[in-house]
Amino acid sequence: MKGSMKLNIKEIALFGMLGALMYASKIALEFLPNVHLIAVFITAETVVYRKKALYPIYTFILLTGLLNGFGIWWWPYLYIWAVLWGAVMLLPKDMPENVAPFVYMCVCALHGLLYGTLYAPYQALAFHLDFHGMLAWIAAGLPYDAIHGLSNFFCAMLVLPLVKVMKQAQKLVIN
Repeated sequence: MKGSMKLNIKEIALFGMLGALMYASKIALEFLPNVHLIAVFITAETVVYRKKALYPIYTFILLTGLLNGFGIWWWPYLYIWAVLWGAVMLLPKDMPENVAPFVYMCVCALHGLLYGTLYAPYQALAFHLDFHGMLAWIAAGLPYDAIHGLSNFFCAMLVLPLVKVMKQAQKLVIN
């Protein structure tokens, strides 16, 4: 069944490990504010596993909540990372090799730049902000979003090497 979301035992283990790896990479880089590899992993996983990339993404989100608490800050994770997944899903599957790295770098950077804006509607609802309050919240976060976007841009140079490793592993594990 092509495109099926059904998982076999090897995929369950693989996607669990990828979700845990995403979480571990985030923890390892916490000393650098707004610098992490989550966008890199989500982009690479989406390129390789397409719809099934949602499994490691939501494993990461669940682990984040379980290990850091399901605080008010956590709930937007349920949609913010899906936005990046959706953007990557919309990209052509077979981009030319000379174009793909730059496209992935730009998509990751854009997601980082828009992170605060994507978070803002939830903040407005949670803290009863009006539209101007939400805009002020976005403006206050712009320096952090700029760091996030810039770091995502450069970290995304790792997307294609990670895709290559995942495709090699997929041949060994999935088949």
